Amino acid sequence: MKFKIRKHDILNVLSRVQGITSRKSNLAITENILIQSRDNKIYIAATDLETGFEGNYVSDIESDGIITINSKRIYEIVKNFPNDEINIEELNNKMLKIGNESVLYHILGLNADDFPEIPKVDEDVTFISLNSNGLKQMIEKTIMIHASSEEKRAHILGVKLEYIEEDNKPILRMISTDGKRLSKADCFEISEKFNNFENSTVLIPKKGLQEVIKFLESEGNVKIGVKNNNFIVKKENETIIINLLEGNFPEYGDILSVGDDKIVEVEKNSFRMMLKRMSILTSEDYKGVIFRFEDNKLTIRAANPDLGESKEDMNIQFKSTPIEVAFNPQFFIDTLNFIDKEKVILRIIDDEHPCFIHGENDKSFISVIMPMKI
Repeated sequence: MKFKIRKHDILNVLSRVQGITSRKSNLAITENILIQSRDNKIYIAATDLETGFEGNYVSDIESDGIITINSKRIYEIVKNFPNDEINIEELNNKMLKIGNESVLYHILGLNADDFPEIPKVDEDVTFISLNSNGLKQMIEKTIMIHASSEEKRAHILGVKLEYIEEDNKPILRMISTDGKRLSKADCFEISEKFNNFENSTVLIPKKGLQEVIKFLESEGNVKIGVKNNNFIVKKENETIIINLLEGNFPEYGDILSVGDDKIVEVEKNSFRMMLKRMSILTSEDYKGVIFRFEDNKLTIRAANPDLGESKEDMNIQFKSTPIEVAFNPQFFIDTLNFIDKEKVILRIIDDEHPCFIHGENDKSFISVIMPMKI
């Protein structure tokens, strides 16, 4: 194997696969990437046994070959290489020569036959095309509810992806929860039915979706599909394949059904800064603050016996029976960071039911936050 490639053609992909190759797995070789040169392109693959990546990039190929090499090492070499043009050549005994006349590395690789096989994308996979940035935002809005390292429940570890129809319009929906909050994100910009998993549950691991985000651009389209227990994201020259989780996501329809009797409208940035100020006195043992809705006023109080107390008022439109309820303010801040409307709607019921948050005249993204017991 011998080829020449430009630094700017390969650096980004080497950077983006670090999340995959840095994860611990049962095989040490997953810390490596697979590099193959053929047909005037180099092919790069990475896997942690749950999330797989493949990409191809234009290169000046002198001879074909295949090898695996430590992902972090080759990334650091390329990132810090002083020239844009880099020569790479496989020598005897799986030794990879990287560099030029002034800078030269010899890095020991491993046999490509030992590299885990990444599932192939069959030609009969049914894909739908959607906006790359739209998919990125859906993922970000749902994986903000992350799972702890000790979590074993599939519906907490994963995000439910489903195709539904409302008013004869196709909707792609992602739902995520951790038991304390729920996030729903819809995409309406799809033109065809997605029959791959219609009327069934598809759970995609959150940690796999974290890697997908890195490959999604702010412009253009991507294709997604489901085949043989895999979720597939396909670009022109790159493909990510994620093993689906086995399990069922709880029914959420009733959770999202709430009346309009107690709606509070707030200005997003003012509300967010209020929450940030009131969260200063929270801690790991005292995460909650008290929300009190009464007489056209919202009061938020924080009390921490280890740190002190704080209180702040905000004028709102509220004429119903006073409600006092405790919430984790960070959950609200996380949600507000993904709402692009200037006005935010809070739908509050009482001290035993969750609070619903969405942008003004926009329910494509809804966050549901459960109250706390103080």
